[in-house]
Amino acid sequence: MRKLIYYVAATLDGFIAGPDGQFDFLPFEGEPAKMITTEYPETLPAHVRRPLGIADAPNRHFDTVVMGRGTYEPALEVGITSPYPHLEQYVVSATLDIEDPAVTVVPGDPAGLVRELKRRDGLDIWLAGGGKLAGALVDEIDELVVKRHPLVIGSGIPLFDGPYTLAAFTPGATRAFDSGLVVTTYVRTADPAQGAVS
Repeated sequence: MRKLIYYVAATLDGFIAGPDGQFDFLPFEGEPAKMITTEYPETLPAHVRRPLGIADAPNRHFDTVVMGRGTYEPALEVGITSPYPHLEQYVVSATLDIEDPAVTVVPGDPAGLVRELKRRDGLDIWLAGGGKLAGALVDEIDELVVKRHPLVIGSGIPLFDGPYTLAAFTPGATRAFDSGLVVTTYVRTADPAQGAVS
């Protein structure tokens, strides 16, 4: 069965964007940029892939993306309605009204959407954000790939923004870069009590 993987960049204090959704403080250069372009090329939008010379790079991990309106909006603001044409695109929003056959707007029940997508054949499903959607889908997330930058911003959009709930994950592979970026994969623990520290 396909997995839902929350692949996301975050600060040391657990934010994926600033209070107004800004993310331009997250660096994209050197070794970390090379890692993303070679290992996760499908997570870069089409208008970025072309200048990087990876427009035709194959999808390595994902063939589907699920995102909230806040994650989708930056592309829309510059006139891009289909930021990931190389992926099957879903935007969870009760207020978004766009007409692009390459993007499916889902007005509610993101968990139902993900369960349906998991039953289909294909590569894994990328949860691109944001925090509210991740909070709503925490029970459906099978893995996290967190790119933690050595930055503190104090406030903003958290990794998970939802009601109190316990979900345990086991750390897996970790890679550290000279820039201070640390990329860690976490795999869901079957029993949340196993992840508890007493």
